[in-house]
Amino acid sequence: MVNATQNTVEVKPLHPTFGAELSGVDFTKPISPETYAEIRKAIDKYGVLVARKTGLTDEAHIEFSKYFGDLDDVTPYQQAGRTHRLKYLELFDAGNIDPRTGDVAPLTDATVIGNKGNELFHVDSSFNARRAGHSLLLAWEIPPKELGGATEFSDSRTAYDDLSPEMKEKIEDLIANHSLFHSRKTAMPEFFKDMDVEKLPMSKHKLVQVHESSGRKNLYFASYVHHLDDIPREESDAIIKELREHVYNPKYRLMIDWEEPGDLIIWDNTSVMHRATGGPFVGKYKRDMRRTTVKDMSSTKYGLNGEGADWRVGMP
Repeated sequence: MVNATQNTVEVKPLHPTFGAELSGVDFTKPISPETYAEIRKAIDKYGVLVARKTGLTDEAHIEFSKYFGDLDDVTPYQQAGRTHRLKYLELFDAGNIDPRTGDVAPLTDATVIGNKGNELFHVDSSFNARRAGHSLLLAWEIPPKELGGATEFSDSRTAYDDLSPEMKEKIEDLIANHSLFHSRKTAMPEFFKDMDVEKLPMSKHKLVQVHESSGRKNLYFASYVHHLDDIPREESDAIIKELREHVYNPKYRLMIDWEEPGDLIIWDNTSVMHRATGGPFVGKYKRDMRRTTVKDMSSTKYGLNGEGADWRVGMP
């Protein structure tokens, strides 16, 4: 890369088993392949990294993200009728700003209601034919930290490690069906009461997977999981409930606050789960958050949806 800058990458763990703060990287200049290799080594180990005051522009955000793989875009959401307020299709709008007015979107807005599902622990794009690998979320404008809005993560690799031998054996070969609509209906059941989730698209992925970059087994679980194949629904529901309660245990969780514009959080959807959190800022303060979503580059990127499958799900 022309004029790439060498950096002294420093990593400070934030939790006993995962998560770290990244420093020593000048994000205002092109990142060298050597620096990216150090960052990638850290994300493979820790699952989630936070970097403060990066100074990233939209363009630099996109270019840095390309190091991780092929970028997804917002086309399915546009096709579903959502207005995209940002300049680039590679940037997902993860904020609360009304694209029509530039003000805080009203709580009655359909997009705000739909996004309530993001407050449940999930992994990005598991409902698509090709799932997401890494996500890179950048703060542009944030409410005062004391008013909420942190992002919380769950260590699904260590959560798998701690399962009983009996549970590990029971779930080893199970296949989970992931649905964006199931998550939305779970979060806002009354608003989506007429939605028949089982008639809408679902994506299939093994419940237990090997995280290729670390060699550790991972519980690939999310609020999107609607049911498990080839077992009675009652048993499926019981397993999902037990796993949900297990992976939500506080000892697997890490809350990361957004401190100022320019903060960047990078996470690996194939080794951690995440969720948005609310607070007194909701409906009152702007929260401009922009995310690039990198398509999974591993050998299991398509799950059981068919090699090369390219359908994606959008929701207005």
